Amino acid sequence: MTGSRRGGSFYDVPQIFERYLDHRHSGVSSPNQVMEEPALLDELGTVAGLRVLDLGCGDAAIGQTLLNAGCRSYLGLDGSAAMVEAGNAALRGTSGRVEMADIEDFSAPASSFDVIVSRLAFHYVDDLQSVLAACHACLSPGGRIVFTVVHPVLSSYDSGTQGKRTSWVVDDYFVKGPRERSWMGGTVTWFHRTVEDYVIALMKTGFSLASLRECAPSEDRFNGDVAELERRRRVPLFLLLAGTRIG
Repeated sequence: MTGSRRGGSFYDVPQIFERYLDHRHSGVSSPNQVMEEPALLDELGTVAGLRVLDLGCGDAAIGQTLLNAGCRSYLGLDGSAAMVEAGNAALRGTSGRVEMADIEDFSAPASSFDVIVSRLAFHYVDDLQSVLAACHACLSPGGRIVFTVVHPVLSSYDSGTQGKRTSWVVDDYFVKGPRERSWMGGTVTWFHRTVEDYVIALMKTGFSLASLRECAPSEDRFNGDVAELERRRRVPLFLLLAGTRIG
């Protein structure tokens, strides 16, 4: 086990990096593929001609998809050197790029981007409101933010279960703050917030709430695996929020 780490640097441990990417891209077995990604792409809608920023982009898995859909530009930021390298390799030959930067330190000039995406990164951030304020400041008028996080049902309690889970516990749900947990063979810190906390943070930083989703499993992505579909229908794993810049 590694020492407690949070944010992008957690994924610079080689075994964790490899284990995570194997998990993230494991097809039907990956909840990202069958739950989080379809909800995110549906919420994003048309991106043609838009400047996209991806905060905590990981291996920039969505970058090629958005560039193929006609986005004007794609910039990914991540705090993991290994993820930055993997992201730039994946985007080689395109106009997209990935740069190394911690989410907590992010800032950019006004009207730099039209859409900000963040996939499963904001639950690593302690001061989320400051990050959302920086996002608001750099979006064009009417710009959007669409982000996903680990569902608060999961971040509230770490069962320590290995392998496929068959039961879930929710505990200390209204106690906000850091939670250490076992993840991908290491120990990581996630910052637990309620659904209400995420909505309030978004609205306090100048966004109107455009959408809230719990990323129900997308049946057409299961390739007929009924057992896995039914398992994924048992508990929410992801929370998605979308906001529109006011002012």
